[in-house]
Amino acid sequence: MCICVNCHYVDRCSTYNAVEHQHQQPHLTENPNFEPDSPTINVNIRTEDDGIQMEWDVVGCASFVEEAGKWAKLRPGELVPT
Repeated sequence: MCICVNCHYVDRCSTYNAVEHQHQQPHLTENPNFEPDSPTINVNIRTEDDGIQMEWDVVGCASFVEEAGKWAKLRPGELVPT
């Protein structure tokens, strides 16, 4: 699971914005103004009947500041990305 969903900076982060783009999801912000320090992204690649599926997750980041449920607060009622 992407650690960003519980990060204080999720709605300002350029790395999370790139992950949203890869998943073709709506952005929390169109203009991220926070550049995280040393993010680590895990990319899982699977072949399925309809092609190749890629799952991008930020699994580490030196800038991570925990704010439990931050993503859910910004998108109430939506399923939290896993």
